[in-house]
Amino acid sequence: MARHDEVLIALRQIIRATDLYSRKLSKVAGLTAPQLLILQAIASQGEMTMGDIATEVSVSQATVTTILDRLEKRGLIERKRGERDKRRVYAYLTDAGRDIMERAPTPLQDEFMSRFSHLEDWEQSLILSSLQRVAAMMNAGDIDASPVLDLGAIDRVQPTAGRRRADSSFETDQK
Repeated sequence: MARHDEVLIALRQIIRATDLYSRKLSKVAGLTAPQLLILQAIASQGEMTMGDIATEVSVSQATVTTILDRLEKRGLIERKRGERDKRRVYAYLTDAGRDIMERAPTPLQDEFMSRFSHLEDWEQSLILSSLQRVAAMMNAGDIDASPVLDLGAIDRVQPTAGRRRADSSFETDQK
């Protein structure tokens, strides 16, 4: 088998693993990966503003608001105005949100990060540079992407300030 075929197979395996995880998460918890990450962020802090969540999960505030709207409709979070500063709105997990967090599988990137962190520095650098080169070879070097392993619809990707967005799964988050 030619090396380029082996590389393409490895890429397909990565894409497939991400897809299978997304399906498992949806089936087990009824969540998308971005929804799970936002719920985890709120659970870890107890309460968070939209801006804090956006920073923690590496997505835009508008995207966080859209996802929170969906989570609130499902009764998984509540939003309340701050007591000291009424301009600030905080998100809190509900009991239903805590229950779903207990059932949800660990995010795929958590397992990856754990395994990656145990590699030697030289091996981490080799993997990073190789993947950056592959991304460039696939004309994906300029795509703005979040560090969340999730598949999502890419048919609604909108150019942003001359850059293509790859974190469209956040913006087209499942209802």
